[in-house]
Amino acid sequence: MKKLLIGITLLAVIFTSCDKLDPVVDNPALSEAEVIEGLKKALEIGVDSAVSELHLINGYYHGDVNFVKIPLPQEAEQVRQLINSNSTLASLFHLDEKFENVVKSVNRAAETAATEAGPVFGNAITSLSITEGWDILNGKVPGNADKADNFDSTAATSYLRNETYDTLTSKFAPYINTALGQDLGLGFSAVDAWNTLTSAYNTTLNSSVVQVALTSLALTGNSVNMPNAIETDLGVFSTQKALNGLFFKVGEEEKKIRRNPYEWAVDIIQKVFGYIKEQFE
Repeated sequence: MKKLLIGITLLAVIFTSCDKLDPVVDNPALSEAEVIEGLKKALEIGVDSAVSELHLINGYYHGDVNFVKIPLPQEAEQVRQLINSNSTLASLFHLDEKFENVVKSVNRAAETAATEAGPVFGNAITSLSITEGWDILNGKVPGNADKADNFDSTAATSYLRNETYDTLTSKFAPYINTALGQDLGLGFSAVDAWNTLTSAYNTTLNSSVVQVALTSLALTGNSVNMPNAIETDLGVFSTQKALNGLFFKVGEEEKKIRRNPYEWAVDIIQKVFGYIKEQFE
């Protein structure tokens, strides 16, 4: 009986200890170096796939409208909505085609510049110092207290973004700015389309006909507060949006790797992400 009680006590201690242990960290079938290698390889795969997809014609333009497709700058979109919401103003401005020309040409510029992002991202990943590899592998973004208790399936991508976004912005901007100034098969460049739009808006807004219409609308209680001008820096806006789309696509690839690492014929991916997948199943 005494032996039985001792055995039960030992089992209780063992199971209690197991509950407190992190099976991934405290039972390391992987080394820290392997974890970091696997994370970097996953990011490389994600970037290669994202760049290849976004570089295609309509890669951005026909992409997810919430995360990939580059919209009009906010002030331009507000102007578009104000004009289209009032039939009187819509009949006076005639800017819908010019708005869409900006959207299409900016997305074409991002598609062209995307191919240049590969080496920029590749260098960033190579030089990335991942000091909290186990946390990232376990779906935790270092320093992100809000998601401390949740598994983030894009933790590696989020970490890359946090560590490199400002640097990548400055390095990627020249490629975007060059592409914005080129005619990419539309008969005009994004810069041309933007200048045409802003010039047409600013000129039309200050015309006597539009000013009379705005005054009349105000007198009838239908006042429309039109901005005095559209002045967004198209290069800065487009660079930020293009990078956001790129990071979104990299994150989607990370999710795929985590979901089924054995689909990739890469030993380190199978070993690292296969191991973490088994721990959570």
